[in-house]
Amino acid sequence: MTDIVDKQTRSRMMAGIKGKDTKPELVLRRALHARGFRYRLHSKNVPGRPDLVFPKHHAIVFVHGCFWHRHEGCRYTTTPSTRSEFWQAKFDANVIRDAAIRDQLIETGWRVATVWECSLRKTDQLAATVEVLAAWLLSDSRQLEIGEKDIKHSE
Repeated sequence: MTDIVDKQTRSRMMAGIKGKDTKPELVLRRALHARGFRYRLHSKNVPGRPDLVFPKHHAIVFVHGCFWHRHEGCRYTTTPSTRSEFWQAKFDANVIRDAAIRDQLIETGWRVATVWECSLRKTDQLAATVEVLAAWLLSDSRQLEIGEKDIKHSE
């Protein structure tokens, strides 16, 4: 199927998709900073260039988009209907890379948390997510995954 926009417009649209400093990442960073947590951003010295590195707690936090990183069971994990083979290969490679990086970090002694974009969309979800993440940072637990279904809603 042909694209509905010209090549130049599609290129501009795709260039606008950011890999760091995304809205979910910025929201989480502000909330954690307000709670007194200090971190490094996108450290080149750590495998996978994680979104947040907490050296004091020897912990790493990835803020994953549900679409690109395939949050299982999430309503935001959709697959485009055109060129589905291309997209599925791209998504599979992302999931495999994420798992390999997480395993590598854990093997080298890091504690790893994944915060899914869906858990940061609403104010009450953000507050609950930050609460869970802050408790995890202060604990000894090795791994954590926070998605929309993992947090309590006060609606």
